[in-house]
Amino acid sequence: MNTSDVRFGPSEPDPGSVRRLLEALPDWFGDREALEEYVRDAASMPTYLARTANGVVGAVLLRRHFPESSEIHLIAVDPGWHRRGVGRALIGLVEAELAAAGPHLLQVKTIGPSSADAAYARTRLFYRGVGFLPLEELPDLWPPWPFLILVKPIGFGEPAQP
Repeated sequence: MNTSDVRFGPSEPDPGSVRRLLEALPDWFGDREALEEYVRDAASMPTYLARTANGVVGAVLLRRHFPESSEIHLIAVDPGWHRRGVGRALIGLVEAELAAAGPHLLQVKTIGPSSADAAYARTRLFYRGVGFLPLEELPDLWPPWPFLILVKPIGFGEPAQP
């Protein structure tokens, strides 16, 4: 299957599908307490899903902070669909919906580059590849992990490329 076999769109909350995705990604979501918190969040946050005939293969949870700023609270893609455009398409869908309301800032938080974690190094490459720019690394906010904030302007014209 390729991404032409995937349907992307906003969805009703689907915590069961989010749980299945996160459990398939132990390098990122191996902490059980954090996983359960994301599943609880999935019951109430705006949700965007990537679906195939076999089920959900990707999800984004969005947190709206202000009318002109939002956060990708969670993005998860089934490991069998990594590097096939599902994450990129989900981000594009979220951006298109936000841009319709006018200029917007989209942020995402992840583990920062001062960590040697290989999984999160790939995560940061993904975010840079879809146009997010690093804003600040905070070493003491998520001990023992360094915390990185990335941002992406939407609807302001063309952002600088990483």
